[in-house]
Amino acid sequence: MRVIETVAALRSWRRALPGTLGLVPTMGYLHEGHLALVRRARAENDHVVVSIFVNPTQFGPGEDFAAYPRDTERDLALLRGEGVDAVFLPPVEEMYPPRFSTAVEVGGVTERLEGAARPGHFRGVATVVAKLFNQSQPDRAYFGQKDAQQVLVVRQMVRDLDMPVEVVTVPTVRDADGLALSSRNVYLGPEERRAALAIPRGLFAAEAAFRAGERDAARLRAVVMEHLEAEPLVQPEYVSLADAETLEELTVVDRPALLSLAARVGRARLIDNVVLGEGE
Repeated sequence: MRVIETVAALRSWRRALPGTLGLVPTMGYLHEGHLALVRRARAENDHVVVSIFVNPTQFGPGEDFAAYPRDTERDLALLRGEGVDAVFLPPVEEMYPPRFSTAVEVGGVTERLEGAARPGHFRGVATVVAKLFNQSQPDRAYFGQKDAQQVLVVRQMVRDLDMPVEVVTVPTVRDADGLALSSRNVYLGPEERRAALAIPRGLFAAEAAFRAGERDAARLRAVVMEHLEAEPLVQPEYVSLADAETLEELTVVDRPALLSLAARVGRARLIDNVVLGEGE
């Protein structure tokens, strides 16, 4: 497995590569959710490159950029075990050299939910993903369903800018207790971890109500809130039930819809979602 730290070296490696390339963009501190992306990329491409870069431009003031968990040696060992061909591990100054002054701004789907809660976040995401696509020239790029709004933003950018990349969404990976895997779960103490289980419980309860015939969006949101509010350590930021493509809030679930939420549990800010009505 080759470890690459510069854009020039990555481009040189890519030019000499025969066949298809899958890219898995990550911020490191890898878990089984990331490895599910790697395995999907491995199955669908001749070669796989994983990027590890904690992107400063997608963190706002007071967010956890400095404290974000990092363990590069462990990450490299995991990726070596998965048969990854190369890891792109650039320093910040390689991605954002002196006088860097360009950003990619996606409209519409960035204006709600995470975009409203974290101003500038998706500008940082779109910019770094556009750079990674330009640098590695992948045939496919792999993202997790847990970051559903991020996937919509990347898809919009790819469509609008005619990028020749297939964006592949991989289902959320959960621990046995239902909590969605996240690098930020490491922030949770034992009691906070127990309390955080209200997040998947609420989503799954609303999903069950939908399957039983409930279509009123306000009632489905209320099912989720009831579970979150039952746990004093959980501080909900939003619960949304929105069109799965536009993220416009719904009154009646009459099309595929994204039921999503953000909540703080201690130091951790956690997001999660389920899709309702998909395939109906």
